[in-house]
Amino acid sequence: MEKFAFIIHPISASKDVSRYKKYRFAKYLPERVVESFIKRKSPVIASHITGVKSITGSEAEGWFIACPLTPRQLLTLPQEFVYQRLVECGRIAEDLGAKIIGLGAFTSVVGDGGVTVAQSVNIAVTTGNSYTVATAIEAAIDGARRMEIDPAAATIAVVGASGSIGRTCAHILSEVGQSLHLIGRDLARLEAVKSELTPENSRKTFCFNSVSAGLADADIIITVTSAVDVVIQPKDLKSGCVICDVARPRDVSERVAKERDDVLVIEGGVVSVPGTPEFNFNFGFPPAMAYACMSETMMLALEGQYESFTLGKTVSVHQVKHTEKLASKHGFRLAGYRSFEKAVTDEKISVILRNANKRKTAASLIRNMERTPAGRKSPV
Repeated sequence: MEKFAFIIHPISASKDVSRYKKYRFAKYLPERVVESFIKRKSPVIASHITGVKSITGSEAEGWFIACPLTPRQLLTLPQEFVYQRLVECGRIAEDLGAKIIGLGAFTSVVGDGGVTVAQSVNIAVTTGNSYTVATAIEAAIDGARRMEIDPAAATIAVVGASGSIGRTCAHILSEVGQSLHLIGRDLARLEAVKSELTPENSRKTFCFNSVSAGLADADIIITVTSAVDVVIQPKDLKSGCVICDVARPRDVSERVAKERDDVLVIEGGVVSVPGTPEFNFNFGFPPAMAYACMSETMMLALEGQYESFTLGKTVSVHQVKHTEKLASKHGFRLAGYRSFEKAVTDEKISVILRNANKRKTAASLIRNMERTPAGRKSPV
C-alpha cells in the first residue's frame, strides 16, 4: 500500500472554518477575526483518504492535512511563520507514514514554491502544478471545440502568464492558436516569457498589463493568477469564448455566471480518480473527483515515484508530459466540466453556444445597419 498526504487550507476563513462542527460560530464572525483565531492553531489531520486504486492494481491511501491559514495570510504573514506551518504539516505526514506530500492551493504559491519545505522534511514534496497545466490545457481545448471554436484559428490568452503555471501554458499554447496574448501585471516579466518562445511563435505573441485589453478578442482563455481577488469581470469577455479558471481562489467573478449566458466558464483540473476513492472531506466535488494538483500527488504515490517532482517557480513541458503519461497509465482522466461548483452538462453548453450565436448575429446586423448609407436598404 502506497501512502501520500496533501495539504489543504481554508479559502474563506468564515465559510470554510465553519464547516467544522466545533467552529460553526465562525460563519457569524468577520473574516479578520476568524483569521486571527486560526493563526494560533496548529495544522491537523482533516481526513483519511482510502480506495485509491490504479488500473495497474497499485493501491494508495492518504490524508488531507489542514493548514489553518487563508490565502491572504499565506501571502502576507512573515515567510518564516508560513514555512513553519507547512513544515509542521510535513511532519504530521511523516508520522502517518506518507512518503510524499502535495501542496494545495496557495501553499504551492508562497515563497519558493515548496523548495524550502522539501529541504526541511524527510519525504518527497510536489506542488501538483505539472498535472494542473496538463488538465487546464486539455479542458480549454476540448471546451473550445464544443463551443465550435477552431483552436488553430483562435486567439488564445493566458492570464497570469509570468507565473509558474502560466509560463508553461504559454509555451505549450504558443504552438496551438493563431495568436497568443500574455496577460499580467509586469510587462517586463511577460516580455521575458515571450522571448523564450520560438521566433515564429514569438511574432504572433502580444503582451498586456490590462486584463480587459488582453481579453477583448480572446476566444480561449486560461487564467492562473495567484490574486486574492477576482480579476475577470463580465465586461472583459468576448461572446462565445471559453475560460478555464485554474486559480484558487477563482480569477473569474461570479457575476460572469449570472450576467454572461453566452460564455463558457469551466474549472481547470477537475479529475476522476481511479478506484473507489473516499476522501471523507467535502471540497465541493462529486464523489471520486479531485483537483489535478491532488491527483498528481496520488499518481506519483501509485507509481512509487517518491521524489520531489514539481517544485519552485517553473514547470517544464517535460514534467507536464510525464504526468500525462502517469495519468494514462494509472487511470486518471479529465472528469467533464464544473463551473462555480456545479456540473456543466452538454445541454448547458448547447444553450451557451446558442446564446453566443444569437449575440453574434445581432451584433453583425447592427454593424451592417451602421454601414448602410441613409436612404438605401440594408442588404440584410
